[in-house]
Amino acid sequence: MDKLKVDNTKDATTKQKGDAAEDRALHHLQAKGLKLVQRNYRTPGRGGGEIDLILRDRDGTLVFVEVRQRGSRTHGGALASITSAKQRRIVFAARHYLMRLHQEPPCRFDVVAFEADGLHWYPAAFDAA
Repeated sequence: MDKLKVDNTKDATTKQKGDAAEDRALHHLQAKGLKLVQRNYRTPGRGGGEIDLILRDRDGTLVFVEVRQRGSRTHGGALASITSAKQRRIVFAARHYLMRLHQEPPCRFDVVAFEADGLHWYPAAFDAA
């Protein structure tokens, strides 16, 4: 697992903390060779989904990344906070995104989780099934 220090700035809003976590996750993944395709992709309408980061891996795989941040592991921590309902919304948004492409590339769903002890990257954390 890769680790980076978590920013625990108490004066920042939840949105600012989330944006900062996404920035750090993006920087980390780019350092690992992934290329940014799109950030904060949202499906239209209510009840859709959002994908924090969409990147392309070196092998051409399209990577949909969920970024989560938690200050403690209470209730399972950042990774456990991605419930099956959240996964379904992410998969829904990914399918919506893929409909725009002429050819569907190989895909995977990664998670970058920020815990009190740092950054953890989980490639292929869940699938579309």
